[in-house]
Amino acid sequence: MKKLLIFLALVAGVVAFAISTGGVDEVVEWRVETALMDAGLSEKRATCMAARMTDRLTVTQLLKLRDGMAPREGEPESPKNIGDYIKRVRRIGDAEVVAVTVSSAGLCKLGIG
Repeated sequence: MKKLLIFLALVAGVVAFAISTGGVDEVVEWRVETALMDAGLSEKRATCMAARMTDRLTVTQLLKLRDGMAPREGEPESPKNIGDYIKRVRRIGDAEVVAVTVSSAGLCKLGIG
């Protein structure tokens, strides 16, 4: 029992440290970046967009985005281009998610994101 309590205290300390140093934010950003690359975006664009999106959207919105990106019947597994990607984003129905995603895509394409 004592070992379990020590272990739990250590885990709580590691989690608290990660939260206080932004480690959790880095993990969320990495997951968003990976999801964007899985959706067919280049690594450079995905890195840029993930940084902007994780700064501007909540985790709940990011999860809604992830869940809403699944292909519908007749669609390819991954969007063919950024236009197809944005079409999938729009069907989520969250105006802020659409605005942040579209502005991030545009600014990152221009190299000013």
